[in-house]
Amino acid sequence: MSWLGEITVLTALVFCVFGMVTAWRAARTLDARLELTARRSAGITLLFSSGGLAVLWVALLTNDTSVRFVANHSVSTSPLWVKIVSLWGALEGSILLWAWILAVFTAVLAWVAKPDALRPYALAVMFFVLAFFLGVNASVGSPFIEVPIPPPDGRGPNALLQNHWMMAVHPVLMYIGFVGLTVPFAYAIAALLTGRVGEAWLVQTRRWTLTAWVFLTAAIISGGWWSYEVLGWGGYWAWDPVENASVIPWFFATAFIHSLQIQERRRMLAGWNLGLVVAAFSSTLLGTFLTRSGIVESVHAFAAGAIGPVFFGFLVVVLAGTLFIGYRKLHLIRDEHQLDSPVSREGAFLMGNLLFSSFAATVLIGTLFPVFVQAFTGAKSSVGAPFFNAVGVPLGLGILALQAVGPALGWRRATGESLRESLTIPAILACIMAVTGFILGAREWSVVLTVLLSFFNIFIMVRLTDKAIRSRQKALRQSWLAAVGDLVNAFPRRYGAYIAHLGVVVIALGIAFSGAYKTEQEVSFKMGETKTVLGHEVMYLRMAGEEKPERFVNAAEIVLDGESFFPAQNQYKTQQMNVATPAVQYNFLGDFYVIFLSADERGTQVALKFINSPLVSWIWFGGLIIVIGAGLTLIPAVQVQVAKRKNEMVAAD
Repeated sequence: MSWLGEITVLTALVFCVFGMVTAWRAARTLDARLELTARRSAGITLLFSSGGLAVLWVALLTNDTSVRFVANHSVSTSPLWVKIVSLWGALEGSILLWAWILAVFTAVLAWVAKPDALRPYALAVMFFVLAFFLGVNASVGSPFIEVPIPPPDGRGPNALLQNHWMMAVHPVLMYIGFVGLTVPFAYAIAALLTGRVGEAWLVQTRRWTLTAWVFLTAAIISGGWWSYEVLGWGGYWAWDPVENASVIPWFFATAFIHSLQIQERRRMLAGWNLGLVVAAFSSTLLGTFLTRSGIVESVHAFAAGAIGPVFFGFLVVVLAGTLFIGYRKLHLIRDEHQLDSPVSREGAFLMGNLLFSSFAATVLIGTLFPVFVQAFTGAKSSVGAPFFNAVGVPLGLGILALQAVGPALGWRRATGESLRESLTIPAILACIMAVTGFILGAREWSVVLTVLLSFFNIFIMVRLTDKAIRSRQKALRQSWLAAVGDLVNAFPRRYGAYIAHLGVVVIALGIAFSGAYKTEQEVSFKMGETKTVLGHEVMYLRMAGEEKPERFVNAAEIVLDGESFFPAQNQYKTQQMNVATPAVQYNFLGDFYVIFLSADERGTQVALKFINSPLVSWIWFGGLIIVIGAGLTLIPAVQVQVAKRKNEMVAAD
């Protein structure tokens, strides 16, 4: 298996390099036959990359410990799904999966991209990045190294990675999101090399960028849920360095998705958009370097190895090469128009871009600061949640405010009359909701402001949508439902964005209330004892231990508000590590979270920790709303001929 895996990866690398050279020559010579050869090479590269992935999966499923990756990261007693996800649960396998996903994106781009001068350059860049990842798998990061004397069984995967089904979902979503940002980067470089830095490359990459952004958003939300379900601390985001590495490209990509509309509509921010794309892609490489270098301590990080320096070197090459190309083509990057007024839709988008970029820079500085301190002084330091929250809360509130006001502003310049008409009633209603929240007990200033701005968003979106519906009903004499359907068909980007913004509002409320009003209590119970904990009736019944092939499960059976729950501790045999499985009572207005801490030998007495988190589930629900809304923006608009239909109705009358 080791030999077969190495051959498939090397063959994929050969065809990848061949495709890169051929695509570059096709771009320089405008030879359609060479470009066709490069496109076919993308398919062959994908074929052999798939072969390498299949070989490693077969080795894992058959417990072939002659392959070092299997011997180090799998065990025969693991359930089937754990053996499958073990492929990306360790360093070398995760790089192989990354390379395969990138090969998929390269092959799809090769066959669906618009045939123009940008395509061969973009394809060459995609091959270049893919060649790096395949090269890592063929050298310092090979998962196919052979073990001279295979052990009878493997060591097993990391206990944290086999304790929840989300590990079958979260990493794959993250890799697709990260890899997907390679496409807009490739087109940005193609635009610079061809001098076509106008709107053409933006139009071709909008859906690619949105797709990558949707997967990255889903990955971040699902990662928070995994942390909430597995780590047994009742939280979902700890500003861990690897968590931060995932959100930095998200901020840059979010800024780009908004600012590309300015360039499309007003032919502005050409250089800014190119910079955002490069920053988003480069930060995915930085995140991969942090995760795989061992320079940061994190529950999410892989073990240190030779791959980290290689990734850092590639990051330097990418940044240096991009800066060189940008400098050579700087004379081509000009905006046709200037900002007419800061009080306009493009002004709101630009200010939002600055806030998103500032947020990304803040997270980047806070994440790397301890690394630089240790590198230059040898002293260990840390930047924790207080710093990130102190900076992030004002920035987040600013983004929430601009998200509300932006859609209500017109392009180029908003008049005072239009602002009063669009904002006055929503502002009054939002203030009423904030005052109501204060009366009901919300005293934290950040929570009150979040309520104010969240409902400001909601009322503005409702008002704008209602105005459009009434206008269509009046023009076409339609029912309310028919008018809504026509609007969504005609403007899926607009109303998809509204839905995605609603998801952001829901998440903001979940973060604000769960962060400010979370309560905790540790309680000891004797068998059969009932106590009132944080407003809930809890009775401890018994210990319910169970031995499974790969682990021991020690669970405390409790009755919570009349329903049985089993908070547990799992001890994995090969890892000698305890991992919590909290019991969570999910509710719309707040979760009740129970952690099993300890018990005496006979199970007559247990210690449990209880956490009450208001609105925390709104975070996961809001993430789903964002994904649905963003997905709607990917649907092509259906042109609804309002005037024609109106004339037809008049003629019929």
